[in-house]
Amino acid sequence: MTTFTPTTPSEVLSTVQWATAEESPLETVGHGSKRGIGRPQQSEHTLDLSKLTGVTLYEPAELVLSAKAGTPLSEIEKLLAENGQQLAFEPMDYGPLLGGTPGRGTIGGVLAANLSGPRRLKAGAARDHILGINAVAGRGEAFKSGGRVVKNVTGYDLSKLMANSWGTLAVFTDVTFKVLPAAETEVTLAVRGLLDDAAAAAMALALGSSAEVSSAAHLPERIAARVAGRALGADAATLLRVEGFGPSVAYRIAALKTLLKNAGPLQEISGEASHALWRDIRDCAPFADGSEKPVWRVSMAPSQAHQMVLTLRMQIGVSAFYDWQGGLVWLRMEEGDPEAGLLRGLIRKHGGGHATLVRAAPAYRAAVPVFEPQAPHLAALSARLKAEFDPKAILNPGRIAQS
Repeated sequence: MTTFTPTTPSEVLSTVQWATAEESPLETVGHGSKRGIGRPQQSEHTLDLSKLTGVTLYEPAELVLSAKAGTPLSEIEKLLAENGQQLAFEPMDYGPLLGGTPGRGTIGGVLAANLSGPRRLKAGAARDHILGINAVAGRGEAFKSGGRVVKNVTGYDLSKLMANSWGTLAVFTDVTFKVLPAAETEVTLAVRGLLDDAAAAAMALALGSSAEVSSAAHLPERIAARVAGRALGADAATLLRVEGFGPSVAYRIAALKTLLKNAGPLQEISGEASHALWRDIRDCAPFADGSEKPVWRVSMAPSQAHQMVLTLRMQIGVSAFYDWQGGLVWLRMEEGDPEAGLLRGLIRKHGGGHATLVRAAPAYRAAVPVFEPQAPHLAALSARLKAEFDPKAILNPGRIAQS
């Protein structure tokens, strides 16, 4: 096996051109923090972008940041924090869940996996904040899309097209994101002791109010004890985050307390304790236990999620918690490797959605569709895109679907 470690975009281009000419598959990685997601790779060569680093442009007043694709996300977040700014979509760090080191993800990987966190309800995901990219397509051609300004609507937006492509269409060399001011104040209101159905109702009530809740999650009994250094205790916690200027946050938290006064005991969490809580929810800390028990990431209608989980529990042992008002369900299978069709069938029965296997032993990942199988018309479109950008299928072959 050969590992190529380019330090410049031109070296990335020459490596991909060589692989295309030789029809030799390449696995593309940054620091490998998400290497365990998708079907196991069997490429003979690796394109390691960990040396392609550095912030190339940062204009705080213009809310724009550009960096080479291999730049660690932790470095970018530190730079932004020093200037009172942030990536508003708070991208998840998969490292701890997959048994790796925290803070190893790269800014290119953020777009490739279309990462987001609990604030997705309000801020969206990476694809909603990308402004431009420089990349090398699998056909061995360099291209760029978008630019370095917030208002840029010229031509096709290939930057957004590349989101969630997992390195199968092109290799990013430089990415540009919109950044936003960080909130002055953050307070989380926790409603304690609710069952899943009552929690779903409470979150829906809060999100439908004028309190401008930026994040909503539910941690069932015992799951709550696995976040933020066990600060919550074992009782179930339904969490509502409010952000903004201090007086505004205080007013909105008071309104939520009035709205939910009959829901259950209320607890207010602020400052760093609130930050730590949402960071653990973002990174799926309750299931970051060092095991290979399968973990699934399910996206579906918030009103149906707890019903699907209840039906699933009647058939297999499973632990679960909910983010995005219940629209994102994290599942850990406690009894080995169940048939993926069982879970996906229940999701379809409860209104539809999609499930992604984010952690499992390599043999299991090789045996099941890791990503949600596409409908025939979407699969055909994906195949045409792959043929346009990577006609010889040299980039991460088979990672998303079996080749």
